[in-house]
Amino acid sequence: MIDFKTPTLCDKAWVDEIVRRENSPSADYNFGNIYIWDKRYRQLICPFEGRMLTKLRYEGKPAFVFPIGSGPLEPAVEALRDFAAMKGYPFVLRGVTEKHRALLEAAYPGRFAYTEDDTCADYIYLAEKLASYSGKSLHGKKNHCNRFEAENDWDFVPLTRELIPGCLDMLDLWTEENLERLDRSIHFEHDAIIRAFAAFERLGLEGGVLRSGGKIVGFSLGEMASLDTFDVHFEKADIHLNGAYPMVCRELTRMVRERHPNLVYINREDDMGLDSLRRSKQSYQPEYLLRKYTARWQDG
Repeated sequence: MIDFKTPTLCDKAWVDEIVRRENSPSADYNFGNIYIWDKRYRQLICPFEGRMLTKLRYEGKPAFVFPIGSGPLEPAVEALRDFAAMKGYPFVLRGVTEKHRALLEAAYPGRFAYTEDDTCADYIYLAEKLASYSGKSLHGKKNHCNRFEAENDWDFVPLTRELIPGCLDMLDLWTEENLERLDRSIHFEHDAIIRAFAAFERLGLEGGVLRSGGKIVGFSLGEMASLDTFDVHFEKADIHLNGAYPMVCRELTRMVRERHPNLVYINREDDMGLDSLRRSKQSYQPEYLLRKYTARWQDG
């Protein structure tokens, strides 16, 4: 019997070890995202023979996440199938990458039907490009940064506990100004950011703060998702200040590259199905999209 439980900070060590062995660039598995998005997805977790079993609610319906880790796959899948049958749930796996899909097909040929989740694909970028905005396609971003640097007395500093109250003040203002143009997910995001700040150190998050004239005008934070990929959980900036967003992205990337010599990619996560967010993420010229699928068990 699977003993699912709500993740607490005490679970970080064993989850981190499984995530390390999985070594996936996906934003779905790292402990930070599991913990801070608790209000939206209600994820429950359980260690199982070298893998992590995860149950969540997606769009109000129960589902499971592909069981990441390094143990044998079939026992983990069968444990989830048995649990779903006992509860009367359809057996659905979410967060299935192309690599996971191949593993499932090898173990269970033809037993799963796959549907691509267009709004869940992670946007993956080369860190080297975001750190310099090199190339013709990113010339506009570089120009915005040049203008920002020319017009502002600015600095970008590592996020510390002392800076968090100022970031929260900026977040409240940002939320008020953007409430009408964004959907209800903005409330979940607001809660997730507050939860991230509250446990910033214990979650091992890394972040930076952009200031102009000593005033906080942007911040970003995230964590390493794999050996070569940093996952940006949140990025906020003053929308009225030209170049603030490209500056936050560039400066965080530079900071993370200095801290992690093996860094190659930046995962800026999905677009949540929002047109404005999709256009923004596309404008930074992703190297590729990490596509994800929902796998549904087919009886018979």
